Amino acid sequence: MHMDAMDSTRVFVKDVKRLIIKDRLSSLYNSTTNDFGTAVVTRSDGRLALGRLGALCEQIKELNSQGYQVIVVTSGAVGVGRQRLRYRRLLNSSFADLQKPQVELDGKACAAVGQNNLMALYDTLFSQLDVTSAQLLVTDNDFRDEAFRNQLTETVESLLALRVVPIFNENDAVSTRKAPYEDSSGIFWDNDSLAGLLSLQLKADLLVLLSDVDGLYSGPPSDPRSKLIHTYVEKSHHGQITFGDKSRVGRGGMTAKVNSAVYASQAGIPVVITSGYAVGSILKVLKGERTGTLFHRDAYKWVQVKEIGAREMAVAARESSRRLQAMSSQDRKKILLDIADALETNEEMIKIENDADIKAAQLDGYEKSLISRLALKPGKISSLANSIRVLANMEEPIGRVLKRTEVADGLVLEKMSCPLGVLLIVFESRPDALVQIASLAIRSGNGLLLKGGKEANRSNAILHKVITEAIPDSVGKKLIGLVTSREEIPDLLKLDDVIDLVIPRGSNKLVSQIKESTKIPVLGHADGICHVYVDKSANMDTAKHIVLDAKVDYPAACNAMETLLVHKDLAQTSGLNMLVTELRSEAIDTMRVTLYGGPRASALLKLPEAHSFHHEYNSMACTVEIVDDVHAAIDHIHRHGSAHTDSIIAEDLEVAELFLRQVDSAAVFHNASTRFCDGARFGLGAEVGISTSRIHARGPVGVEGLLTTRWILKGNGQVVNGDKGVSYTHKELTLQS
Repeated sequence: MHMDAMDSTRVFVKDVKRLIIKDRLSSLYNSTTNDFGTAVVTRSDGRLALGRLGALCEQIKELNSQGYQVIVVTSGAVGVGRQRLRYRRLLNSSFADLQKPQVELDGKACAAVGQNNLMALYDTLFSQLDVTSAQLLVTDNDFRDEAFRNQLTETVESLLALRVVPIFNENDAVSTRKAPYEDSSGIFWDNDSLAGLLSLQLKADLLVLLSDVDGLYSGPPSDPRSKLIHTYVEKSHHGQITFGDKSRVGRGGMTAKVNSAVYASQAGIPVVITSGYAVGSILKVLKGERTGTLFHRDAYKWVQVKEIGAREMAVAARESSRRLQAMSSQDRKKILLDIADALETNEEMIKIENDADIKAAQLDGYEKSLISRLALKPGKISSLANSIRVLANMEEPIGRVLKRTEVADGLVLEKMSCPLGVLLIVFESRPDALVQIASLAIRSGNGLLLKGGKEANRSNAILHKVITEAIPDSVGKKLIGLVTSREEIPDLLKLDDVIDLVIPRGSNKLVSQIKESTKIPVLGHADGICHVYVDKSANMDTAKHIVLDAKVDYPAACNAMETLLVHKDLAQTSGLNMLVTELRSEAIDTMRVTLYGGPRASALLKLPEAHSFHHEYNSMACTVEIVDDVHAAIDHIHRHGSAHTDSIIAEDLEVAELFLRQVDSAAVFHNASTRFCDGARFGLGAEVGISTSRIHARGPVGVEGLLTTRWILKGNGQVVNGDKGVSYTHKELTLQS
């Protein structure tokens, strides 16, 4: 994994060589110790969960092949043995025996039988994966002997040198404990603490404790109010965490795992508690992903207020938004005008920070299309400031009465516009988006949380500072929160009780990931695959100007043309060749438009064939294809487009009207460039993004898209009382009365 993709608190994994895995099943390691818990390797009926065990062994195989030294600490022998002995006792019992009270099986006997079965299963699974494993049974008394500890270390080192996976378990069959599940005295008292002890003895670089939940929660995992703790800080979290019951089959439970993790981490061994059920959970830990709960000796240095700040940030934004809504329309307008002035006053400072971002992006080798979106070109700040002023002078959007109905005599119902609440906007590259979004949020009375791409960190920080300093204290600067770390996003996406709408602006991958990660409504578009269809009736001069503008005006924009569809009759005249020639000859900074063809166009024009029609270039490139007629063009757009913006160039009004009616996109144009699909160009003042959703808002989303409605009922003492004596009129009233 590229270092930039790692969580900042997990960078240490790049140095992990030996790991120990502990949970209900053995995990994998690279000089890290893994512990498999009983619950992970067994099902609710007590039987082994072979699928989970197999998946765990496959991860260990992968780690082993990557050169990691993996040690496994397993448990579950007693449960496996009990299941086997119960079955054996059932076979050997008469009907009369079964009528008698059943005596509980001896735990040590269960352990002896179960350990043999468990290791046989490991051996079978690992043999299928061409991995050799070795069994090591220990008791706590063994560790009192220094000679034993030295010999144990020597044996494990020899096994690891041969790429053998050592599998440890406590030898419950000969343990001197009074009861394997009750006596917690001794050097170690369960397999979680055994894993912690071994991580120190064998000098592991990482200990992974597998659990039946995603990690350590602030309360019972089943409680929706509980929050996954990504990094455990003893000073902050000790004593504040409510633990649930112990494992249904094991001795430990989460308390035992936390005790083991604290013990090992304080001794310098990083520990991660993560799910043994999740696919590839151990591999994700070793890639540095923010999965599970990390215990680290230096955790207190990393974890700042942000660890507990996601909810507080959202709540603060909501409280500030309510104070904003309580202001007069004139006062809200003044805030926007002050922000516009502040942007122009600080333009030089903003330019310095933006130039620094651009230089860093160039040094990091970012694509030119991203750097183009990142740059605040000359005149951009003035343009943004003017857009804000236009927005400020628009009709007041909050508290507008949209409908008035007389429900009954003296009982009037009003439908009124109101803010959505708190918005979370995640955007990539474009710092100008921060200004547009912030001004729209203020105009619509919403609280706002912003997360920009790391490539625009300095630009976003200075713009956020300039904007929030223009917000009066009576509202509060926390009206607009700037999320500075990508690690905070997963927590924010869980706050469906305080965040009302998420709007992602960026790549298809970004939008898809956010949609899959939250219950909060998501508004936005994944792709901007915009088409221009040139009909046989088109004025070719008009067609040339529109096609060039749609592609070349700003190739990185989501409303730029990505596919040019041309009527087949134009292929028989000079029309198609003229369009292709014009596109090829057009250049920006010496870069010319690269053309790819669909099957028909590539054969006729000798163009390289496009690998897919559903492709957003975001650069000086586009696809050309020939279609039979307007119906074929519409069909092509529906099959390969993204329902963003599509345009027809035609003089035949009947054909144009057909296109406008039948193309199911957020914006459909006739004889106009797709680049017109923009909030400012539509007169919305600004846009928070372009939505291809069919619910709530579609196309460029301005102030209206950030509003919802509520009902205001005004009466003079009416009651329902079973609807007796109420004469409903449901008469529509004029808005002015």
